[in-house]
Amino acid sequence: MGKVRIVTDSTADIPEEVRERLGISMIPLKVLFGEETFLDAVTIKSDGFYEKLAQSATLPTTSQPSPVEFSEAYEKLLAEDADSPIISIHLSAALSGTYQSAVIAHSMLEGQSDITIMDSRSASYGFGMRVVQAAEMAQAGATKERIIEAIEQRERDTQLYFLVDTLEFLQKGGRIGKASALIGSILNIKPILSLDADGVVLAVDKVRGSKKAMARIIELLKQTYGDVPVGMTMAYSFRKDTAEELCELIKSQFNVQEIGWTTIGAVIGTHTGPGASAVFMYRM
Repeated sequence: MGKVRIVTDSTADIPEEVRERLGISMIPLKVLFGEETFLDAVTIKSDGFYEKLAQSATLPTTSQPSPVEFSEAYEKLLAEDADSPIISIHLSAALSGTYQSAVIAHSMLEGQSDITIMDSRSASYGFGMRVVQAAEMAQAGATKERIIEAIEQRERDTQLYFLVDTLEFLQKGGRIGKASALIGSILNIKPILSLDADGVVLAVDKVRGSKKAMARIIELLKQTYGDVPVGMTMAYSFRKDTAEELCELIKSQFNVQEIGWTTIGAVIGTHTGPGASAVFMYRM
């Protein structure tokens, strides 16, 4: 039995240096600006994407990888070591067909290999942290079963909340209606977003102004974690200031043992816009 190999997609928003260090295989989703197609986290990185977004008259669209792209990635890993189990962890199936593409790719290999495809029911570093955890365990020689058990536990132990600067991108992407976006802009309403148990975007609450939104996130996290030791990763799209302010607030209120940072990539950024901030907190 070879060492477990870990596969994910670009929406996990794992920093490139972390992917390379841990040997994580990443399949990119695509971002389309009109006739131009870019590979998320490969031919378009976060900074370049948000600059292009600011100059674009129309909202970009996104598309999932094909089953062929997944099967080629699996075959490459199997060619290196046919005895290595593969764990492939992907963006919520409720948000994208990426998971389904991976499932089809596995079926194309006709069961000749030990591949476990997992629907994260999450997005961005909400599942990126599980991918990193899986890769760290794989490097340490953990079995496939032990890794799956650990990352399922991490899923249960994690809460995530997003804040967006404007509802415009959610409205354009079909996540909310035009009237809600207009009223939200006029009243400075800040929706606090999360993902439900099925991985669907959920508006947890709506408050007026960023300060109240941050205070409400603290309340929500307190209900789950109280004073237990926690770790967290902060994510931001273009500007770091809101995420930094929220991070400092959380540090003053919780027993934080470790803090990580990442940027929200082009695919997730297409739907959240350039002013998004997120916290991913987990029980240690």
